[in-house]
Amino acid sequence: TPVSSSASAARHPKQKRKAHSLSIRRTNSTEERPPGMHRDMLEGQDSKLPLSLRNNLLDLFGQIEREFENLYIENLELRREIDSLNERLTGDGQILEGGDPNKGALKAKASHSTSQLSQKLKTTYKASTSKIVSSFKATTGSRAICQLLKEYVGHRDGIWDLGITRTQPVVLGTASADHSALLWSIETGKCVLRYAGHAGSVNSIKFHPTEQMALTASGDQTAHIWRYMVQLPAPPPQPDATVRLEAHTRTRTHTHTHTQGYFHCHRTKSRRIQYQQDHLMRSINASDTLVMSLKPPVITSSSFLTWSSPLPPQASCDDDPDLSDREDGDLDGEGPGEVPTIRVATATLKSHQGVVIAADWLVGGRQVVTASWDRAANLYEVETSELVHTLTGHDQELTHCCTHPSQRLVVTSSRDTTFRLWDFRDPSIHSVNVFQGHTDTVTSAVFTVGDNVVSGSDDRTVKVWDLKNMRSPIATIRTDSAVNRLSVSTNQRIIALPHDNRQVRLFDMNGVRLARLPRSNRMGHRRMVCCSAWNEENQSCNLFTCGFDRQAIGWNINIPALLQEK
Repeated sequence: TPVSSSASAARHPKQKRKAHSLSIRRTNSTEERPPGMHRDMLEGQDSKLPLSLRNNLLDLFGQIEREFENLYIENLELRREIDSLNERLTGDGQILEGGDPNKGALKAKASHSTSQLSQKLKTTYKASTSKIVSSFKATTGSRAICQLLKEYVGHRDGIWDLGITRTQPVVLGTASADHSALLWSIETGKCVLRYAGHAGSVNSIKFHPTEQMALTASGDQTAHIWRYMVQLPAPPPQPDATVRLEAHTRTRTHTHTHTQGYFHCHRTKSRRIQYQQDHLMRSINASDTLVMSLKPPVITSSSFLTWSSPLPPQASCDDDPDLSDREDGDLDGEGPGEVPTIRVATATLKSHQGVVIAADWLVGGRQVVTASWDRAANLYEVETSELVHTLTGHDQELTHCCTHPSQRLVVTSSRDTTFRLWDFRDPSIHSVNVFQGHTDTVTSAVFTVGDNVVSGSDDRTVKVWDLKNMRSPIATIRTDSAVNRLSVSTNQRIIALPHDNRQVRLFDMNGVRLARLPRSNRMGHRRMVCCSAWNEENQSCNLFTCGFDRQAIGWNINIPALLQEK
C-alpha cells in the first residue's frame, strides 16, 4: 500500500545512517570476543568510503582499542598489587595486636612497608605540584605591605595626572579635567594652591627640577609654565579612631550636583559608553565655558563617537556592585574651598594645532617638550618660549612624553602602537629610534635609572626595554586590563601599573608581580586609575595614584628585599 511504502522509505535513511556510524565498544578484556570479530562485522556493512581508506580507519581504531585494553589490564594488575599490599599490612597489624615477641621488628617492618607504599603512590603527584605549592608560600617577613594613608579630594572632575615637586617644600600636584591643577599638602591632605589659567582640561603636570615652577599641558592646545609659592599648614593633632571615622563619613557623604550627570549609569551599555566617551572627549579637548554638562547628551547615530581616549574607561557601574548599589555623590569631596588661586601663566606655549596631552622638563630645566594630538612633539626654550624643534614621525595622536633624568633624551608614545626615542645629546644630530612591540595604543613610556625604558599599552601588556638592544623587550608583563600612565621607583625599581579596571599592581623589572594595592567598598579607587607617581623621599606616603573618581590617594608601600629577590 502507499502508506506502508512511504513508512518503509522513511525508515530507510535512518537505517543507512546507522550503518555508517563507527564506534569503539568498551570491553574489559580481549577474551570477551574472538579476534577480528569487530572488523568482520564492520566490513560486512555497506559503506561509501573507498576500501583502502576504510581499512586504514579500521586499523587505526583497532590500535586505539588495543591501547585502551592494555591500559585497562595494567590498571587491574596495579589494583591487585595495591590490594595485596594492603592485605599484608593489615595482617602485620593483627599480629602486632596479638602480642608477638618480635614486636619491635614487626613494627619497623610495617612502618617501612607503609613508607614504601606511600612513596610509590604519591611521588608523581608531589613532584608535579611541589613547585607550584611552594611558589604560593610566604612568610610574614616576606610579604609586601601596602597601606592607604591619605585621600586628596577636591577636584570636580577626573584627575588625569599627578606629580611631586622636586624642591622644598615637597607638595603633591594634580591635573584634572575640571580645567584646574591643584597643589596639596602631603601630610594633611589639604589643598594649598589652585592654578586656573587653562581654558580646557589640564592633562598633565610636571615640576621644575630646581625651581618652584610647574608645567601643565591642556586641551586648550597650549602648555603653561607658572610659578608658585606655598605655605604648608601645620599637621592637625591626631584624633581617636571614632572621630576619624565620623569625619571620614561626613566627607564622603557630601555631594555635588554635577556628579549625578557624569557618573549616572545608563541601563543600556552602549548608551553609557557613548556618554562616557562624549564626556571624556569634551573634558580633555574642551575650552567650553562649563566644566561639564549636567545631563547626558542626546543619543543619535551621528553623534556616536568611535574615538577612545588615551585613558579609556572600561569599568562600568553595572560591573561593580559596590558602585551600582550606592549613589555616586559620595565620591565627591568638599572641594579646595578658599585657597590661593593663580590665573595667569608665566609663559604660554602655543605652537600646537591640537590637544596638548603631556609635557615635561628636559634635564637642567631650560627646555621643555610637549606632546600633542596633532601627531607632533615640540621642543621649547623656557626663557623665551621659542619653538626650537618639531618632532614628527608618529602616524597617530601622541599620548605621552617623558624625559631622561640625567641625559638629553625624550621618549614619546602614540596611538600608532609605537614609542620613539629622541636623542638631543649632540646638538647637530637629532637621532630617533622607533620601538615596535605593542599591538594597541602605547599609553606611556618612561625612563628608569640606567639604560631601560618601560612602556605600557592598551593591549594589556607592559614591556621593559634595553636602550642598547631595541629589537625586543627584555621582559614582558601581561595583565587583565589596559595600563595607563605608569611609574618606576628610583631606588627599588618597582613598576606601579594603574589600570582601567581600578586596580594598581606592583611588579619588578623582571616582570615578577610583587603586590596589588588593596581595593574594597570604601578603600581605593572607584573608577579607572589614570596615573601613578613615586615619592621615595617620603617614608610614609611613597606612592601616589589618581583616577577618574576625582581623587588622589597616598600609599605606604614596603616591599621586603627578600620578596624582590624572588
